[in-house]
Amino acid sequence: MAERQSSWGKWITVVIVTAAVIGGGIWFFHRSHDDAPMYQTIPVERGDITQEVTATGTLNPLTNVLVGCQVSGTISKIYVDYNSIVKAGELIAELDPRTYKAQLEQAEANLANARANLELQQAEAERESELFSNKLVSSSDYDTAVATLHEAQATVQLDQAAVNMATVNLGYCKIYSPVDGVVIVNNIEVGQTVQASFNTPELFQIANNLREMQIDSNVAEADMGGVKDGQDVDFTVEAYPDRTFHGKVRQVRYAATIVNNVVTYDCVINVTNEDYKLRPSMTATVYIVIAQRHSALRISNAALRFHPDEGTNNMTGPESGQTFAGPVSTGGQHGHGQKAAHPAQVHTVYVLSGQGRDVKLNPVQIRTGISDGIYTEVVSGLKEGDQVVTSSFMLGSSNSRPSASPFGGFRRF
Repeated sequence: MAERQSSWGKWITVVIVTAAVIGGGIWFFHRSHDDAPMYQTIPVERGDITQEVTATGTLNPLTNVLVGCQVSGTISKIYVDYNSIVKAGELIAELDPRTYKAQLEQAEANLANARANLELQQAEAERESELFSNKLVSSSDYDTAVATLHEAQATVQLDQAAVNMATVNLGYCKIYSPVDGVVIVNNIEVGQTVQASFNTPELFQIANNLREMQIDSNVAEADMGGVKDGQDVDFTVEAYPDRTFHGKVRQVRYAATIVNNVVTYDCVINVTNEDYKLRPSMTATVYIVIAQRHSALRISNAALRFHPDEGTNNMTGPESGQTFAGPVSTGGQHGHGQKAAHPAQVHTVYVLSGQGRDVKLNPVQIRTGISDGIYTEVVSGLKEGDQVVTSSFMLGSSNSRPSASPFGGFRRF
C-alpha cells in the first residue's frame, strides 16, 4: 500500500513539473513576442506638392459706382431696374423739373433787367462824359455816372452766373449713367422725394464690367510672408461647390484689419467671370499657391512626427502597408513636428534596415522643402523607395492593431 502511494506521488510530481515547464514556456513565448515592437512604414515616392495659403474673401466688381443726385426733388421717371445693362451717358432717371425751370426763368428775367439797366447806364455815362468835357458838369457828377455804369456791368455778371447755376440745377434733374455696366442696386421709386441738402443721396449702384471682378480676401498675418503679387489662386464659392475658379493676386495691401486682436491683411485677387456665374458679395474660399513642385521626392508628414517612444496613439490606416518587428537601434536625435512653408529645414526620420527579426530602426537626418499639409518635399537624405516609419505599437498592448491609414497597411515578419 505504501509503495502504491509512493508511485502515485511520483506521477503527480512529474505531471506538476511538466505543466510548470510548459506553462512557463508559453508565458515566456508570449512575453517575448508581446514585447516586440511593430512598425508601420510608407515608401518615399515622387509626386506633386502644392503649398497653399487659405483665406476667405468677398467678390466685388473692379469698378463699383454709386450714382447719386445733387439736387432735391421728386422722382418722376425711372428708366432702369435691377440687372439693367446701361451705357455711359444713358438717361436712367429724372426728377420733376418744374421747380428748376421756374428758377431758371426767374434768373433769365433778372439778367434781362440787368442788361437793360446796363444800357441805360452806358448812355448816361456817355452824356456825362460829353458834358464833363465841355465843363458843364462837375467832376463828382461824372465820377458818379462812371461808378453807376460799373455797378450795372457787375449786376449783369451776377445775374448771368445765376442763370448758369439754374441751368446746371435743371440739368441735374436728369440722371445719367457715368459708366458702362450693370445696375445691381436700385434705391428709388417713382414719386419718392430725395433730399440733397446735407449729402448726396445714393440712387443706384452700377457695377462696371462684371466679366472682370476682384476678391478682397483676409489673409492672416502668419501667412503674409509667402503671399506676393502675381501668384496663382484657386477659389470656390458656396453656390458652386463642385467647381474651382481661378485668379491671380493683384495687390497685397499694407493696411491691416484688426478684429478681436486678430490681424489680417487685404489681398486683392483679380478674377475673370466670362460666364457671369460669379456675383457681387459672394463669399469665396481662396487658396493662394505660394510654392509648387512637380515630381518631387516626398514623404508623409506622419514620418516627420514619429518618435520611437510614441507607442500606438498615432496609428491610423487601412490594411495595405508594411509592418516590421525588431529591436530599436539607439543613436541619433528624435524628430519633431514639421511646420509647413519653411523650406530647407533639418529633420530626423526613421528608416528600417535588415530582414525579418533582424530589422533595425535607424535615424536619418533629412533636409525638407515645401509641404502641402499631407506630404513634405525631401531635398536630401533619402532616396525613392526607402521605407520610412510613420508609427509603432507593441504586440502585447491593447492596441495590438492600428486603425486605418490613408498611406499603408501591414505585413508581419
